[in-house]
Amino acid sequence: MKKIIIALIVVILIIFGVFFLIKNGSKNQRYITQKVDRGDIRATVSATGTVNAVTTVLVGTQASGTIQQLFVDYNSPVKKGQLLAQIDPASFEAQVSQASANLSLARANLEKSRVAVRDTLTNFKRNKILYGKNFISKSDLDTSETNYLSAIAQVKASEAQVAQTQAALSLAQTNLRHTQILSPVNGTVISRSVDVGQTVAASFQTPTLFTIAQDLTKMQIDANIDEADIGRIKMNQPVSFTVDAYPEVTFQGNVSEIRNAPTTVQNVVTYAVIVNVDNPELKLKPGMTANVSIVIDDKKDILRVPNAALRVKIIDKDRKKASPKGTGVWILENKEPKRVSLTLGISDNRFTEVVSGNLNESHHIIVEVKTNDKTGATGSRGGPPRGPRF
Repeated sequence: MKKIIIALIVVILIIFGVFFLIKNGSKNQRYITQKVDRGDIRATVSATGTVNAVTTVLVGTQASGTIQQLFVDYNSPVKKGQLLAQIDPASFEAQVSQASANLSLARANLEKSRVAVRDTLTNFKRNKILYGKNFISKSDLDTSETNYLSAIAQVKASEAQVAQTQAALSLAQTNLRHTQILSPVNGTVISRSVDVGQTVAASFQTPTLFTIAQDLTKMQIDANIDEADIGRIKMNQPVSFTVDAYPEVTFQGNVSEIRNAPTTVQNVVTYAVIVNVDNPELKLKPGMTANVSIVIDDKKDILRVPNAALRVKIIDKDRKKASPKGTGVWILENKEPKRVSLTLGISDNRFTEVVSGNLNESHHIIVEVKTNDKTGATGSRGGPPRGPRF
């Protein structure tokens, strides 16, 4: 029995010993530090956008009919006034012929009316002489005068009829010209929406037949900027971007327009920012998705700290006192952590500018805390902190 009691006591002592060893070991913390240095920081706003031609013209038709011929295709270079397509003109030519015949008839009627004026005028003058010699009655004279005045009015009506038929002929000729689809600008055809034999109807709305990019050597990006970042965007700020087609190439541009019209999608408000881009090699094509970085600020040789250091939180377990509020970092002083308050400037994905604070290049700042205590605080290596905006 004694041996059993002694064995139990030994086991209990061993358990307590292991427990205290683990407990004491859990309080041991190891600090990973990094030296403060000087370097460059470029603050950017990232967004996505779509590459488009600066000027894109939608070419439609005002005439309805069947496409008889196509003279251009995708990627065809075109000049202003060049014939792109021909709508079957047969019915429009018939309308022109009919309007021309109506005009000829109206002109003949006008000439007939003028002849009638001369005839009634002669008759009126003759009747005046006869009435003066009492050879005819006053009513006969009045009748001849009325006929003369009516002939004059008929001439005016015939002249109006001529003008009306001339307008109808002009309209028919215009409709006939509209069967020829001409390019309004110099550029390149980037899309074609019709084929030979297809019927287009322009009764209710103008159908789009071709899309022409005026100059593919000058492109623009329509980027969507979040409302939280739009206040930092300024005109002429430099922009770098990539497209999936050339992931190894970084293209350059600059902000040319900031539009005030908001776009709201699922309670997210964005604003359109236009970026002008040169495209001399024609690598960029309309519709490409661009990953845009707008340079907000670019500083050289400044004092900076790693973003990881700004997220370190150290708690003194003996006093149960949390880290002080405000922005700052922890440095090692006599192998003990010490809090240093800082005023920060611009930031990128790795570093943040130190504007003011008791910190210099000789200090080693804590970027991570490692401990065996699961309840202890450790540093993080996530993304950059939300620092002040400029």
